[in-house]
Amino acid sequence: MNVVRLVKKAKKGNKNALLKLILVEKDAYYRLAFTYMGNSHDAMDAVEDMIVKLYENIHQLKNEKAFYSWSKTILVNRCKTILRKSSDFQYMEQEQINEQDHHNPHIRTDHQLDITEMLSKVNEHQKEALQLKYFHDFDYQTIAEMTNVSIGTVKSRIFQGLKKLRDYYGGEHGE
Repeated sequence: MNVVRLVKKAKKGNKNALLKLILVEKDAYYRLAFTYMGNSHDAMDAVEDMIVKLYENIHQLKNEKAFYSWSKTILVNRCKTILRKSSDFQYMEQEQINEQDHHNPHIRTDHQLDITEMLSKVNEHQKEALQLKYFHDFDYQTIAEMTNVSIGTVKSRIFQGLKKLRDYYGGEHGE
């Protein structure tokens, strides 16, 4: 798939080209939205909002090669906006999981619940940076672009978050 060619077509109004671009990363978009929203319904709403924003603003994208990082930044911003509006900036809270999510492959296991508990020990910025780095495998530059902060700030948030977790849980020696 030629991303640049598809983005150029999408910029000219070709909806099918935009759809092809989105479908390639649909699972990654959903996982990213689920990380922020904590449940399937809200994650899907955020992805749908992102698609509308992509369609409305694709002409503003300067670097066609950057489509996926640009679109994921839009998704993160949509998630944050939705959460701000609902004044519920809680990541992946257990009570948000309901019966309809029972067969969802993205629902957490006990191990994931332990990780969620661990992440409750760090601040929201550190949690966000750690999740984007270690759950979604984004590089520092991408995280910086998505969260609208410098690379140094991203590295600091990750370092400080990991340090806080090591200090809290006994570091490498265990307790």
